Amino acid sequence: MFDKILIANRGEIAVRIIRTCRRLGVKAAVVFSDADRDSLAVEMADEAVHIGPAPAAQSYLLADRIVDAVRATGAQAVHPGFGFLSEKAEFAQRLADEKIVFIGPNPHAIAAMGDKIESKKAAAAAGVTTVPGYLGEISGLAHAIEIAEGIGYPVMIKASAGGGGKGIRVAFTRTDVEEGFPAVQAEARGAFGDDRVFIEKFVESPRHIEIQVIGDRHGNIVHLGERECSIQRRNQKVIEEAPSPLLDARTRKAMGDQAVALARAVGYDSAGTVEFVVSGADKGFYFLEMNTRLQVEHPVTEMVTGLDLVELMLRVAAGEKLPFAQKDVKLDGWAIESRIYAEDPYRGFLPSIGRLRRCIPPSEGAAGIAVVRNDTGVREGDEISMFYDPMISKLITHAPTRLEAIDAQARALEAFHIEGIQDNVPFLAAVMDEPRFRSGELTTGYIKEVFPDGFRGSALEEATRDIFVSVAGFVHQLREDRARRVDGTLNDANRSARRTEWAVRIAGTDALTVHVEKDADGAGIVRSDGRRHRIDTQWRPGQPMVHAVVDGRPVSVRITQRPDGLDLRLRGTSARVWVMRPRTAEMLARLPEKQAADTSRLVISPMPGLVVSVEVQPGQEVKSGEPVMVVEAMKMRNIIRAERDGRIARVNVAAGASVAADEILIELA
Repeated sequence: MFDKILIANRGEIAVRIIRTCRRLGVKAAVVFSDADRDSLAVEMADEAVHIGPAPAAQSYLLADRIVDAVRATGAQAVHPGFGFLSEKAEFAQRLADEKIVFIGPNPHAIAAMGDKIESKKAAAAAGVTTVPGYLGEISGLAHAIEIAEGIGYPVMIKASAGGGGKGIRVAFTRTDVEEGFPAVQAEARGAFGDDRVFIEKFVESPRHIEIQVIGDRHGNIVHLGERECSIQRRNQKVIEEAPSPLLDARTRKAMGDQAVALARAVGYDSAGTVEFVVSGADKGFYFLEMNTRLQVEHPVTEMVTGLDLVELMLRVAAGEKLPFAQKDVKLDGWAIESRIYAEDPYRGFLPSIGRLRRCIPPSEGAAGIAVVRNDTGVREGDEISMFYDPMISKLITHAPTRLEAIDAQARALEAFHIEGIQDNVPFLAAVMDEPRFRSGELTTGYIKEVFPDGFRGSALEEATRDIFVSVAGFVHQLREDRARRVDGTLNDANRSARRTEWAVRIAGTDALTVHVEKDADGAGIVRSDGRRHRIDTQWRPGQPMVHAVVDGRPVSVRITQRPDGLDLRLRGTSARVWVMRPRTAEMLARLPEKQAADTSRLVISPMPGLVVSVEVQPGQEVKSGEPVMVVEAMKMRNIIRAERDGRIARVNVAAGASVAADEILIELA
């Protein structure tokens, strides 16, 4: 085993690798850019080497800087993590030439499988079934249109060197190709330094299932079962699980055998993933691509196999044999992983940039929360930058059955508290409660199919309403009691005279009169609308989460004090709640409701980012849906479109400008 390795990556994967190194007694050095100078990975590492400015092209993508860092630290090997240089054959070869061990597959395997075009050719030669498509060089837009129409819509336009959901568009029409092809080229050039693109048939209603393989340098290759990765948004995986609810033992073996055969054909000798698109109707599967690296979603495989994939990669790179054979691989239970991103699910999942003022993961074993794994590279006070992937955490739960793992994930998500930026936790929690997801009827179009109008939050059901009323009423009573205790007016002489009757109104509903008291055990008893609810909690004023048991159900309700009320959130359901004296509620009910301001003539930036291009000018007529601007954030290009017909009166920003969320970009006459 190595004495010291260098981690050529950042964020949660760098932290993940460091944890395994600590357990094995291997020293870990990391590299960092200007943006990551105070990162968790730098804090945890034994050594850290600065390699340049924040943009990846000026730091993490520079092989020379990585080699210099290896020399400076005396590391014997480099773990590339995922992304950046992890699938660059020339980088692996450079390390080999420098007598530095690459903790990953050999350069030949990376070259054969890392390039999406070449990997499909290799798969076809090995007898692996592939999706129909055009694998040659595409000379330009006209050629792309010709190919797309020859294959037949819909088609997928993909960057050859792509990964992580970047550089992918689905085209259903010629117009989609005209917009998507140059956008994919631009994203590929910026993210990977390679603008080659290929086009293939898009299989409708597909499932995305991948096989984890691991090989050593003695000719041994096995697979570790599959992961279901069908829950995707913008071709970026959001929720993963192992095993897949679709596969039976026969299909699992067939896919595993093909994955191993393909890996063996290219002499694969590390951890890698063979991805398939699978028909939910007949379980037919087609090779999609091979990722010659560790995958983001590897923890679910670790949870069901009991193996540490990072440890196996280190041992294989050090020349050791795999310590098990295919017959020894067993799948135990079910694992679910949710990717928690800095993005606003209520605004089309657009990136959210800023400082993590609070980041409190769920406490294992508290209030009914199962044991969970939280893989993260950030902590409170860290900045979520526009330069890198917006991931905050990967939350993983494991249980004997799929539904138990889902319920554990839902419970853990509701207890995860984040402040300072927007996060997608409400959406993830809503998916855990959604019937189609729970049934296992998944496709890569799940999010668009189940949330066709975007995510607006889960409906306020009766059970959640009762929890909100109980929590709001009891919390308000605790605050009132504390205030009176502080000013000395709460004592035995006047305790019976204190107010315990309140009006609780949830936005969009009528106010309810509630009576609040405590029982002999100190639990709250809330009576309203002819119902009695019991709430048991250790909550104290100032805490952001109310961990409680309401009528026997463990819950974690996020509570945010606003000037005009409380914001409560339970899983995917949010509501504004007011607690007041009954007389005050009567008076407010007589006032007219405020009208929302008219913003229909404004084009507003839905996120912070960099203006790549402005497509219109003052005086120009535009139609609803036409592109007016392109804004880039976190390596993704977002086309801003006009929401109604009109004439451009003013353009407030120019290409190259940085814009904030809600900034007015364009005004219509």
